[in-house]
Amino acid sequence: MDTSHHLLLLLMFLHYAIGSNSSCVKILPDSSSNIVLEVGKNFTATCHLLEGSVYTSDDIEWRLENISIAKQVYRKINETAVSVTVNVSSDMSGLLRCRAAKKSLSYAPQCIYGIFLRTGYPPLKPKNLSCLAVQEGKDISSYLNCSWDPGSRSPLLDTNYTLTVHVLASDLTYKAECNQHLARYCVVNLETFQIHMLFRVWVEVKNALGSERSDELQKYSAYFVKPNPPLNVRVLTEVNISTSLMVTWKHPVHETILKLSYAIRYRKVASDVWVEVPESFTKAYMESFRLQSLEPYTQYVVQMRCIGESHSSHWSNWSASVTGHTAEAKPASAPDLWRVIQPTSNNRNVTLVWKAPVKTNGKILEYYLNISQDYVMFESHTIRADKPRLMYSMELPPGKTASIELTAANSVGVSPKATLFIPRSDQELPGVGDMSWSVRDEKPEPELQVEWTAVPSRPAGLHLFHYLLEWVKIPQNVHQTELQAGWQRVSSNVTNTTLNGDLEKFKRYNISVYPIYKYHVRHTLQTHFQAGRPVTRPAYIQQGTPEKGPTVTVTKSKKNSAKLTWEEIPLDRQRGFITDYTIYYEIRNTKQWKSVTVSPNVHSYVLTDLASETDYVVNVMASTVAGSVKGMDCTFKTMKYGDGEVEVIVVVVCLSFLFLTVFIIMFCLRKREVIKKLLWPQVPDPSDSSIAHWSPDFPIKADVPKEDVSVVEVDVFDGKSLCEEDKAVLPLKKDKYLSEDHSSGIGGSSCMSSPRHSVSDIDSGDSGQTTVSTVQYSSVVAATYKGQTPSHQPPVFARSESTQPLLDCEEHPDHLSESGGQSRSSYFRRGRELELGVLGQECDGAVQEEETSPVAEDPPASALCYVQQQSGYRPQ
Repeated sequence: MDTSHHLLLLLMFLHYAIGSNSSCVKILPDSSSNIVLEVGKNFTATCHLLEGSVYTSDDIEWRLENISIAKQVYRKINETAVSVTVNVSSDMSGLLRCRAAKKSLSYAPQCIYGIFLRTGYPPLKPKNLSCLAVQEGKDISSYLNCSWDPGSRSPLLDTNYTLTVHVLASDLTYKAECNQHLARYCVVNLETFQIHMLFRVWVEVKNALGSERSDELQKYSAYFVKPNPPLNVRVLTEVNISTSLMVTWKHPVHETILKLSYAIRYRKVASDVWVEVPESFTKAYMESFRLQSLEPYTQYVVQMRCIGESHSSHWSNWSASVTGHTAEAKPASAPDLWRVIQPTSNNRNVTLVWKAPVKTNGKILEYYLNISQDYVMFESHTIRADKPRLMYSMELPPGKTASIELTAANSVGVSPKATLFIPRSDQELPGVGDMSWSVRDEKPEPELQVEWTAVPSRPAGLHLFHYLLEWVKIPQNVHQTELQAGWQRVSSNVTNTTLNGDLEKFKRYNISVYPIYKYHVRHTLQTHFQAGRPVTRPAYIQQGTPEKGPTVTVTKSKKNSAKLTWEEIPLDRQRGFITDYTIYYEIRNTKQWKSVTVSPNVHSYVLTDLASETDYVVNVMASTVAGSVKGMDCTFKTMKYGDGEVEVIVVVVCLSFLFLTVFIIMFCLRKREVIKKLLWPQVPDPSDSSIAHWSPDFPIKADVPKEDVSVVEVDVFDGKSLCEEDKAVLPLKKDKYLSEDHSSGIGGSSCMSSPRHSVSDIDSGDSGQTTVSTVQYSSVVAATYKGQTPSHQPPVFARSESTQPLLDCEEHPDHLSESGGQSRSSYFRRGRELELGVLGQECDGAVQEEETSPVAEDPPASALCYVQQQSGYRPQ
């Protein structure tokens, strides 16, 4: 307990001891300092009332710190004393108080008295005392380091450890103190380490509850010395001896101070197991030693340490590791030869693979390969050993056998030969019964466990030599030329093993088990090793999720179905066995997916019950035992029509069109006359027009032969007189017919009221400005019929819709006068003979129709009949 804590407890003690005015109680035992109690023992304290106190024993109360002690442990001694007995525990350290006070209302001051308790254990006896003095340079250090076992129980009290070294011959004593609860070591300064002297060493421990002393350690001073490791350790290779190494070193300390003996241990660089040389071989005071019975061309690690002769001191530490390797020797074992056969269309593709001998005894420089076919030497090769892969490929016909011999050579010699026999294709030996594999999830890496059943039966004379397990990595692509294969051999009495090859995760391997038979060939006196028929299974040491999903394509989309195809994921991207494919499809943008699951060997599927003319989205998900991955989405649209529907529609349309065409043709044939009149109407011949006889002074021809039609015939006359006559009558016509709006009775107006120029308009004096144009003719229908004598009823003008050009004398009167009226326009003669009958009929009909027309006031000089054009009349 520190000083401040003690002062605080002292003040508290004085406060409670003094009470108010004077103390009236006291505790026994009493002490001005701490009362130390041993844990586990009983402690009894008595509270006494002093003389003159107004209190009795019934007014006394015990408290430890702030906790009241149960009255059951109180013991009333008399009216002025009460004791309490408790079992000491490790948590009872603190203030124990006795208080006297009235329980009822009273003016008497209370009395308090207290003592401070401290609990703990007595010290234990130190055990296993040992001391040593380390080497410093060429001498021994003067500091002696001693250690001991103080025990596992803490004393809970301040404890003092004293280390004592007594030199018997000189009667000198050296001491060192260590004040700790549980001190385990201490260092004593001997000033000078005395050689060949007898030391007596012990350690003593004390605290408030007692003291203990260790057993004495009495030894000569060399016993306490710990020398340094041997100096300058070297490992030398002996050229002519391939199984030994020479080890040399220097003494760390002079023999006058300490005579030493040595220990040597060594191991292979690739091993963690040390081999120690027997101490009897290195007991002498030496500085070199030859390690023997080592393996040739092997690297070794060597360490050394030393100790006083006859183990008179402590062992030094091991020296730093020194490495050396033995010399070369010729290989002591044959190469490990194997073959991988891949059948082709014609021959067998044989790939020879091998490993270096287990006991190379040096650096392999090259291999000698001899190949015989049908027991005749076929080829021989020397292959350098620095190639990345030890392999050789050849073609072997199915009907031939091959014998292979392989040896390895280093700088010293050649190894024993490895032999392998490849029989004809039809001479396979029996294989194992069955094979299976499983994965053991061992940490840190999983392992592939292979099991098989023994060969059911084998022919006589065959000896099952061992089993060979082969694993071949399936090529990643067709362009891979390097065969990645591994193999290992196991005993013939074993039917399960763990593959010790470096198999890659997420890569597929073909695991095969071969029985290897050994037999002798009598005629060649050779021993052949031949493999039996293999049993092969694909395997993964660890499966994963495929790298990518299948790419799906829609090959046939119909009205209600679609055929999907997808390619198998490449083996190097499968990362496991495909367990199934799941097809997901939905109507585009609906997010209502439907799914179909198919087996892993299916790569096409037909979706049915689809909606017609609808966009769909589809993808395919590939699954392994480790997980699943989806491929890219593919969009397609179903067809509007199903198979044959378009053909039916086309046939129906074509037949309908054919029937319609036939019907139209038949109708046209039956109604050809009507159609002819509609498409090609009869055009009147202008030569037979009555316009030539328009002048009222021209006499109307009474009769037309064989036709009941009045025809106007214009004879050849003097154009000049005709034009002059026309000009003479023009004023009269204008006054009579153009002064008022007269109707012709047919078209609603006469030809004279037409906005275009007519024959009557020539007298207006604008003949020189009139151009050749179409005019609207009018037919003058007489009141009489068929040549009858016309009455005084004026003629009726019926308008004609003919678009024939005017006569030359009407459009160009000057030309007519110049010609002298010698010729008649041939325009009026064309087709007269052909149209005569038709014109007569139309004129006759026009006369009859005009009989009911109103009578004009102007009587014409003669009755004129203008023939109406066929289909030219349009009623208004």
